Amino acid sequence: MLDKRQFYINGQWVDPIAPNDLEVINPSNEEVCAIISLGSSADTDLAIESASKALPSWSKTSKEERLKLIEKLYEIYKARWNDMTESISLEMGAPYDWANEEQSKSGANHIKNFIKTLKKFEFESTFDEESDNHIVYEPIGVCALITPWNWPINQITLKVIPALAAGCTMVLKPSEIAPLSGMVFAEMVHEAGFPAGVFNLVNGNGEGVGTQLSGHPKIDMVSFTGSTRAGKLITKNSADTIKRVTLELGGKGGNIVFADSDPDAVKRGVKHVMGNSGQSCNHPTRMLVEKSIYERAVKEAIEQAQNTKVNVASKKGDHIGPVVSKVQYDKIQNLIHTGIKEGANLVAGGPDRPDDLEKGYFVKPTIFSDVNNDMTIAREEIFGPVLSIIPFETEEEAIAITNDTDYGLTNYVQTQDKEKAKRVARQLKSGGVEVNGKGVSGGTPFGGFRQSGNGREGGKWGLEEYLEVKAITDWK
Repeated sequence: MLDKRQFYINGQWVDPIAPNDLEVINPSNEEVCAIISLGSSADTDLAIESASKALPSWSKTSKEERLKLIEKLYEIYKARWNDMTESISLEMGAPYDWANEEQSKSGANHIKNFIKTLKKFEFESTFDEESDNHIVYEPIGVCALITPWNWPINQITLKVIPALAAGCTMVLKPSEIAPLSGMVFAEMVHEAGFPAGVFNLVNGNGEGVGTQLSGHPKIDMVSFTGSTRAGKLITKNSADTIKRVTLELGGKGGNIVFADSDPDAVKRGVKHVMGNSGQSCNHPTRMLVEKSIYERAVKEAIEQAQNTKVNVASKKGDHIGPVVSKVQYDKIQNLIHTGIKEGANLVAGGPDRPDDLEKGYFVKPTIFSDVNNDMTIAREEIFGPVLSIIPFETEEEAIAITNDTDYGLTNYVQTQDKEKAKRVARQLKSGGVEVNGKGVSGGTPFGGFRQSGNGREGGKWGLEEYLEVKAITDWK
């Protein structure tokens, strides 16, 4: 069992002022794998004060100085890749190969892409040729970065790296459910040699450290990834101090499968939902299928779900692991039962664990057909390996159903008609639309419409979130 009770504050690992132990559970076997401490307001204040003191000097560093340190961090990350993989696999139950090839890789890719962005980014520019106005981008200040458990290092690097690149200082609060990867990352930051106080880490829960950070008068910005419910609370708590709040929240993506889609479209969509044990906010958890191919699509979806293996995280291979916690497991089971109760047709998977797994928070890959968009399973984010299949007749109906949601993170379109794909994509109310299984390129903006959040992460858009814009006259 790992002892990870310390926090990283002002360039060193320190003991909590008031110890408050929390067990970190391995979701594959339900056993304690580590002990952390939940921070108190005194710990949070100490970290914020450290970041505040470091801000004047760090904010004045040159782009080249910051770039050099981030490049060093990237090299350290690559050298400790296996450490990151092992931490993620242990804390959230991601199968080792998935943790290595998807989770750890995402962190490395984000660092690499932000290095490219920073090299190209101009922090000062002339407004136009005719005026004497000058535009300056300046760091927003001290940032609170609150990250989730489902893609831990992915979200940490999407926030920490642009904040560092912008010249901000920060306090990171990783998810208390999956804190180990964040602590490995803090070790990397320390080894890279960032000045004391620039980066700080305090573990804690949302009600404690999260609330303290979002309401603190010395925090200039909050960047949060997590549930829509928590995002609303953070926004309200930040209002009194008028700080910038960026949110990446839930999703209920629609995947429109037209009759002229490619032969792999349905199976690809099911596989996407099942990846990461269904624990991704941008997964296409509603599959809308044109009626002329509906029966065939349901059969293909069933086959893909039945071929999706479930096993412990420590085992190598192409399978999904458990969901992250008992709370999450119970929520998913309740929603599966709700789907059955409301009349959806359960065609694969269903309640309870797979028969060969007695311990761990394992969920059967589950498919519901004949779902209508008013059902609970079509409206609420399940966050597990559960897919709802909905029939449609016309293009207009498919668009209407897809947009009939509180969310708007990522939607999907499957058709070999390029003009139709473009026409439909333009009408979908979401921050991203993926067509025919082609994912977004590194450095493209990621974020949502409506209750999926505000702001964008990735590339120059993600960097600009951490900057204030100043216009200065009479510059020439």
